[in-house]
This record gives sequence, structure tokens and C-alpha cells, in this order.
Amino acid sequence: MRTENREVGTKYLTNCYLLVLIPYFLFLFHEISSAKTLNLCRISYPSDSKIEWKCYKFGKGQTLEKLFKGKWGDIARFNRIDRRHAHAGVSIKVPMDSRRLKGFSPMPSFYRPAEKEEKYILIDLSEQYLGAYEQGGLVFSMPVATGRPGYETPSGDFRITAAHKNHVSNRYKIENTDTPYPMYYGLKFHQSRSGTGYYIHGRDVPGYPASHGCIGLYGESMQKKFYNEPKNPELDDIEILFRWAVGAEKADNRYYNINNGPVVRITGRTPVIPGLKKPAGITDVHKEKMVGP
Repeated sequence: MRTENREVGTKYLTNCYLLVLIPYFLFLFHEISSAKTLNLCRISYPSDSKIEWKCYKFGKGQTLEKLFKGKWGDIARFNRIDRRHAHAGVSIKVPMDSRRLKGFSPMPSFYRPAEKEEKYILIDLSEQYLGAYEQGGLVFSMPVATGRPGYETPSGDFRITAAHKNHVSNRYKIENTDTPYPMYYGLKFHQSRSGTGYYIHGRDVPGYPASHGCIGLYGESMQKKFYNEPKNPELDDIEILFRWAVGAEKADNRYYNINNGPVVRITGRTPVIPGLKKPAGITDVHKEKMVGP
């Protein structure tokens, strides 16, 4: 009788483990499959209607540089994607007339609320784009990757309060390593009531909102250092923003508190990400296994 009870108990525990593990492994399979077959054509931005485009899926061995030559950077920015994530299986938007991308920016050329500010940063979640303004006039703009569902980037008005070129996360690590996730050229703009700090920093820009709430810009030098790609870093938007916002003299190893830093206004709503929704029954602990802070 005791042997039968032991067998029943063992079967019960086995079934319980399966109930826990199967959804988890299904989630991992879902994330891996989604990343490899990501269709950026299904992510909608308000500015999409301004430029006619077609959908193109990368084949084996194809890259942005091989396909678009000297215009690959324009295509990357239009899709809010970096070279590390533009690989076989991923679909992107390709303008019918690539000349329309020259100087492309979904940000307003003049933003009246910034008119009295020497420096002002506007981030449009709906567009996944950032605009840098001086006295209301757009100086430059660049694509971003903001918080994914469950880790939304806070909206509202903030200010840059700290700067640290070599900042790293104290919560998240590079996937499959014990290395703290680099948040290079970090510009702190908010700290939540629970003590979570939010930064604008260099990170992977995979073509969709993918962070834990921070705002990521192209940082190919960081990617080269930690992922060994791209071979020749060119897109380092975060360095440009950092030096513009707080000055080149702060691009050393020290942590700087910033008084009366540039205003950071975050508006809009994060776009829906088809194919990357969290499966039912999966906790936020598992979501943290996705890339970056």
C-alpha cells in the first residue's frame, strides 16, 4: 500500500513539474522563433503613411550593407533596427523610392513647447523616435527602442539629472552571461518611487520596443565590444546625444549629477508588437530573459 502511495505521489509531482515547465519552454520557443522571423512590416507607426514602401524578408547571408549599399543606414533608421538584428528571416519595410528617406524624420521640425528651452529632448513612443531641440527647432533626430509591454517607459515631463559614460545595469545582465548589461553614455531622466532609475543609453535597437523601461539608442561600439558585431561600428547615436546634452567634457569615467539639465518630454503610446505578445500564464520573471535593460 505504501509503495502504491509513493508511486501516486511521484506521478503527481511529475505532472506538477510538467505543468510548470511546459509553458516556460513554450515561451522560450515562442521568443526565439519570434526573434528569428520578426516581421517589422506589421509594426505600425503614424509616419508610415508618408512614404510608400514594400515588405522585404532577408534571405540567408543577406545584410543591410549588401542589399542597400550606401543607403543602408537610412533603411536601418526607417525600420528602427540595428545591423545585429537585421538577419535572415527578418522582414523590413523598404521604401519604393529610397530618395524619400534622405533626411527622414517623423519628428516635428519645430516644437513650440521647447521654444524657450536651450536644449530639449522629445521622445515619441508612437514613432519610436527621439528629437533634440534648441529653442524649439529640431537639431537632429534618431530612432529609439523603448519599454516593451509590462515594462513600459514612463510618459510625462522629466529632466536629465545625471550622466555616466560607462554606466552599467545593476539589475540586468547580457543574455546568457554574468556580465552586467552596459548602459553606456547613460543619461538619467527619472527615478521611480520604488527606486528604479530610468536612463537614455546605448543598447540593442532590434526594430521594436524591447527594453525594461529605459530608452535605447544606437550604440554599435558597445555592440562590437560585447557581441563582436558589427565589424565596423558606425551608428553611435547615443554618443552624439550625450555630448550634445551634457557636454563632451563629461564623456569620461566619472558619474556626474546634472543641475537643470535638458527637459525630456515623453509622449504617445507604444506600438503593438505582433508576434511578440506574452503567452498566457507566463510571469514577468520569464520576460526578463529578453534582451537588455
